[in-house]
Amino acid sequence: MAETDRSVLDDAWGRIPHTREGQAEQGSFTQTRIERVITLIVGPGSLVLGAQAFAAAFGPGDEAEGWHVPLVLAVFLPLLAMIVACTIGRFARVFSGIFAVVFVLALALWPIATAGGPPPAPTENPWIFYLINVATVATVVAFPISLQITWTVAAPLLFGVVRLVQAGGRSEFILPIALDVTFALILGSVLLTLGWMYRSIAANVDQARASAVSSYASAAATAATEHERVAVAALMHDSVLGALLAAERAATPRERTLAVSMAREALTRLANAEKDPLEGSDEPVAALRLADDLEAAARELGVELTVARAVEEGTPRVPGRVARALVLAALQAVANAVQHADAQGLTVLLTGSTTPGGVAVRVRDTGPGFDVAAIPADRLGIRGSIDARLAAVGGRSEIDSHAGGTTVTLEWESGDRW
Repeated sequence: MAETDRSVLDDAWGRIPHTREGQAEQGSFTQTRIERVITLIVGPGSLVLGAQAFAAAFGPGDEAEGWHVPLVLAVFLPLLAMIVACTIGRFARVFSGIFAVVFVLALALWPIATAGGPPPAPTENPWIFYLINVATVATVVAFPISLQITWTVAAPLLFGVVRLVQAGGRSEFILPIALDVTFALILGSVLLTLGWMYRSIAANVDQARASAVSSYASAAATAATEHERVAVAALMHDSVLGALLAAERAATPRERTLAVSMAREALTRLANAEKDPLEGSDEPVAALRLADDLEAAARELGVELTVARAVEEGTPRVPGRVARALVLAALQAVANAVQHADAQGLTVLLTGSTTPGGVAVRVRDTGPGFDVAAIPADRLGIRGSIDARLAAVGGRSEIDSHAGGTTVTLEWESGDRW
């Protein structure tokens, strides 16, 4: 049932249109888009504030001689990289984190860089002030919520401290600096809260979507199971019981032959009960056609398979019903190898011979193997989909499994009466 749920969930997810940036995990469909929206907002917003700070940096600076240009380059180059990364949607977290760290280091160096410089004016803010909230919003892109809060509080307070140190603690600077710090704290808190709020909403939407799809998958799986139960019950009543009654009442060779034919038909339908398409024509096909059909069927299961071919010229054509049984049985063997042996050393060989005249398909893997005799009676992956399917068309199946791997051999000879 778990595999059925997963299959239905994957099918439902596949019906949702996927954009280029939408190839994300199913549980983060909305969160991925919110993250992209945040980076698209942060990029242009940082560009505006960064341009204001850059213009202010061209005016008279507070730094001492030899400090202005290195400090400007050290701050604005990571800022430019962050803006570009947020705009194109690549490495946004990396460069945003770098800028946030570099800005705090630049603030910490500010008292040293301004020592011996021109005296500051209480009403004029240095260029670095305009980037405080840019550093705050950079943490919204780069860091978890705990570090976002730390940066939002620490960056304005650090600016206030270094600005007071630069001013020598003069009283006329206290009120302007307090206003600047308060403004930066309020704006930074608003930006942080908006980012947290939108991410929380996106997470709740994704959780609700996952719950809805899971409920749909469970309901669809239950409906599919019930449909299969009804179909098999009808098959048992119409075909299997009919064949048993015919066998019980058979008294002449002709009636026995008819009963055998009905039993084989019932086994074929039972083995193919999970296949929706009709059985198709019984027109004979070339032996090489089996390899093509098996590769195509495996591809539908998501397995890229190349079937080796060793078919002699003059190999008899294979009846359509036999060909389908061989392909479906081999596909079941391939599915078992993928599921239980992780497709280790998986190879498939199709052989055809003129004497005695027939075809064989061998599916090999180098997995851990299993005990064929220990398979529970209610497991029909081998008994129903391989053994019964081949027996229904007069073929033979053989399974050889040991610690070094498993080989499934499926054979049909043109002389067999199927």
